[in-house]
Amino acid sequence: MGANWGGESVTTQHVFPSTLESVDQAEQTVLDAARQAGFPEDDLHGIAMAVRECVINAVTHGNRYDSEKTVRVSVTRTAEDLTVRIADQGEGFDPEALPDPLAEENLLRSSGRGVFLVRAFMDEYTVRRIEPSGTEVTIVKRRDMQA
Repeated sequence: MGANWGGESVTTQHVFPSTLESVDQAEQTVLDAARQAGFPEDDLHGIAMAVRECVINAVTHGNRYDSEKTVRVSVTRTAEDLTVRIADQGEGFDPEALPDPLAEENLLRSSGRGVFLVRAFMDEYTVRRIEPSGTEVTIVKRRDMQA
């Protein structure tokens, strides 16, 4: 199952406005790339959920819905994996400082599980500060080469 890219790397870059409508567009863009790379349906669901959470965070927490700011999404697919970089123009954050979503006092909260879900669905999750302002989240899903 899946495409054979012969070791070549294909990267596409996209810029979205800081609106919740952009979340669906970004999710669909990444899903199209993941399908083209041959990821199975089970992985596609997790990839979609992870991208959705990251873009929502970029729009709401990073750019704070500022119409002057954008969310940049870069998608790279290789024979081995899919790498998605999502960058906002906000003030940045430390994912290690986030409250534990599984702590008893947080279990009934209506938010606060996005990063937890992204880490659960993806093989890698990294955050870095970008200059002059912003945060770039990189998520990676490796293909099951046994398939």
